[in-house]
Amino acid sequence: MVKFLKTIRKDDRGATAVEYGLIIALIFLAMIGGVQTFGERAIEMWDYVSARMAAAGNN
Repeated sequence: MVKFLKTIRKDDRGATAVEYGLIIALIFLAMIGGVQTFGERAIEMWDYVSARMAAAGNN
């Protein structure tokens, strides 16, 4: 049992998996922020286009 516990303590493969998981989580959060910003800008653009089209139709 002691030998098994020493083997587990020296095994760092789990730590590497956790590190990769954290990196992926940070990338995912950055992507969410980027997509959200892009979506807000796209909505603003289409609102502007819609207002301009409505104003042009009233002339």
